[in-house]
Amino acid sequence: MHKKEVLSILVTSMAIALSIPAGIDVAIASDAAKYVTQNLAAAQVTGIRINPTAAGIEVIFDSIGQLPSPTTSVADNTLIVDIPNAVLALPDGGEFRQVNPTEDIALVSVTRVGNLVRVEIVGLDAPPVVEVTTTPQFTLSVTPGSDTLADEEIEIVVTGEQEGYNPSQAATATRIETPLRDIPASIQVIPEQTLEDRGTVGLLEAVQNFAGATLDGNYGNTGAGSLIIRGFSQDITFRNGFRVSNFYSIPETANVAQTEILRGPASVLYGQVQPGGIVNIVTKQPLESPYSSVNLQAGQFSFYRPTIDLSGPLTDDNSVLYRLNVAYENSGSFRDQVNTERWFIAPVLQWNISDRTSLTFDFEYLYDDPVFDRGIVTLSDGSFVLPINRFLGYPQLDDFATEVYRGGLTFEHQFSDNWRIRNALSISSVEQGGARSDLDGGLIDDQFISRELRDDDAITENYGFQTDIIGNFATGTIEHQLLVGFDLNRVTDSYKSQAVSLPLLDIFNPVYDIDVPTELEPRYSAVTRTNALGFYLQDQIALLDNLKLLVGGRFDFTEQNQTIILDDASNSQSDTAFSPRVGIVYQPIEPISLYASFSRSFLPVIGRAADNSTFEPERGTQYEVGIKADLATNLSATLAAYHLTKTNVLTTDLNDPDFSIQVGEQRSQGIELNVAGEILPGWNVIAAYAYTDAEVTEDNELPVGSRLANVAENTASLWTTYEIQNGNLQGLGFGLGLLYVGDRPGSVAFDPPNFRLPSYLRTDIALFYRRDNWRAQINVQNLFDTEYYQTAQGYDIVYPGAPLNIVGSIFFEF
Repeated sequence: MHKKEVLSILVTSMAIALSIPAGIDVAIASDAAKYVTQNLAAAQVTGIRINPTAAGIEVIFDSIGQLPSPTTSVADNTLIVDIPNAVLALPDGGEFRQVNPTEDIALVSVTRVGNLVRVEIVGLDAPPVVEVTTTPQFTLSVTPGSDTLADEEIEIVVTGEQEGYNPSQAATATRIETPLRDIPASIQVIPEQTLEDRGTVGLLEAVQNFAGATLDGNYGNTGAGSLIIRGFSQDITFRNGFRVSNFYSIPETANVAQTEILRGPASVLYGQVQPGGIVNIVTKQPLESPYSSVNLQAGQFSFYRPTIDLSGPLTDDNSVLYRLNVAYENSGSFRDQVNTERWFIAPVLQWNISDRTSLTFDFEYLYDDPVFDRGIVTLSDGSFVLPINRFLGYPQLDDFATEVYRGGLTFEHQFSDNWRIRNALSISSVEQGGARSDLDGGLIDDQFISRELRDDDAITENYGFQTDIIGNFATGTIEHQLLVGFDLNRVTDSYKSQAVSLPLLDIFNPVYDIDVPTELEPRYSAVTRTNALGFYLQDQIALLDNLKLLVGGRFDFTEQNQTIILDDASNSQSDTAFSPRVGIVYQPIEPISLYASFSRSFLPVIGRAADNSTFEPERGTQYEVGIKADLATNLSATLAAYHLTKTNVLTTDLNDPDFSIQVGEQRSQGIELNVAGEILPGWNVIAAYAYTDAEVTEDNELPVGSRLANVAENTASLWTTYEIQNGNLQGLGFGLGLLYVGDRPGSVAFDPPNFRLPSYLRTDIALFYRRDNWRAQINVQNLFDTEYYQTAQGYDIVYPGAPLNIVGSIFFEF
């Protein structure tokens, strides 16, 4: 599908959505006043916590829906914060009140006044001072006032882009913004601030910097590939809940607000996925207040990357908001002959049709032009003898590039204080092609490698549609948050390739100057279409204030059709699956959550056995227990243990080796520990450890007990920063990062292999200075110039990690 067709479909979809009357509701207002009242948006405040801080207190709000920026006023010693378009929906159905949270603050009360939530904070001698953070969680940072401020105007600072290291809510696990402590699953949230502090550009690089997630393959060193989570490879990334393939090009980070990793089977809400887990990218949305920033990065290997982030209202009444993210990257590499150029633009337009109804249009365009690079090879004994910069291709033949178009339309409507609907459409097209030199077989005589000139044309078109209905209600004393929805998805993969053999390349003394062939032979041509329809139901049940149950299930219907054009052959099959999830959370005391869960996944497998029967979907089954703890005001930890089995894995049919049979089984079990947050004011940390025991448990060809490829038993990571909070050096900060990955097999096919990737420990540091509206930063990656290998592909291809690399950046915010 070409870009004109994408834009045409999106415009048509928007026109259809705009034809929906903005005033549709469950009841028709009898007069103008009632109509206005009905159509006030109502984000729901579901929980309120007060935590002490070094300067005063934090009042933290859990909510369904984003709480908007508040208005403030002062009466005597009382600071009044009014949150518009919001209602109280506390578990006890009442209001919130806490007396004397500190010596200088006499009272904090939260009540509902009409269509707003009012927070009254009473100081002993003067009205307190407050700083408001609206994202990722609405928080009032309160400090006691002084007598001199009592008669002066109180300045309220509202921050909308502050992320922190410990977001307390995520939507990936339940499709609803839910406090992490209430979810019976292991979830890791990577906020934008951690990407900025680490100077990270590639999203997959950012994710694999955290223990338990490693890279599987690298598709020509484009940064694309699959992530291994809990031992199983996943080549699908989700973007705002919609599936996108990250196989062809590295996902862009310029418009990423945060990245959420849900570990374990996720089919109950996301359909056909691998059982290890999913990664969901949450993109930046328009802001109500004007915002603009510019960031410029530059470093070794001729790397430079400017980015722009603009947002704010387009109308005086804030009914139309926008966001625009732009990025450009041009870079060489520590690898000889390798360079990359990337363009990215992502506009978002949000129309608040009424206080209850909104329509959001988003679009992304990415052009990625790297030199295709298959890394280096190992010798037959598994040894690493080549320098990490050695390029084993023919650079003059490279004309390889990828273009990605993505567009989306989201319609949201609030029927009442307790019921709302969300409809979303996503359309994407990934076009990849061009000539490149590639491998054509293995290493010959431990010296020569066979190459070929390939010219590919690959197009992936993806259409997705989702409808979610979310409601809150009670049955007696039991509170429910219900999710009912369905999604449609259609993916068409078209691929054709032609190639011709090239002269052998001496890996020890490569000669790149060759005659370029002019005629290529067709090698492969196929079209695969997958249609999927899923219905899901989920109920988050509060049996007691400290006992919560999560129950959900999904029915999936999939149809696959594959046509192999050159062979004039075709294959089709249909599958159905039911994927349940059950979890329970018990909170014996407020900072502690104990949880247990059971979940399943499915993934269709196209093909036929020797008896011409179609293959059943692969199934994943997981049992997990864990504990979550709030260790301090803004510091939390999660400890999880799991047992995960994947069945219906294809293996050789011993009765007919030309065919496969589904009797294979693989098992992964392990322990994960994650810690994130602020230890002391200015001292942030994200740390993780994962023990992963992933192996083959049944197979007709692979030895039972073989460890799965690219999966290390032990991985650990640490990233911590400290920023001086006061004095002449206020704003000066330091960062330290450690990443340990244990040794792992390069390929499961030769386990116990002589082809293993060695363990490594990489050290990164950062120095930054933050002042007013600007920040200067230097990141040193791989401080000790450790030689290491990120991942392997096949039985002898390895992708080396980058050596010592220094990147500087300057950031301005307006």
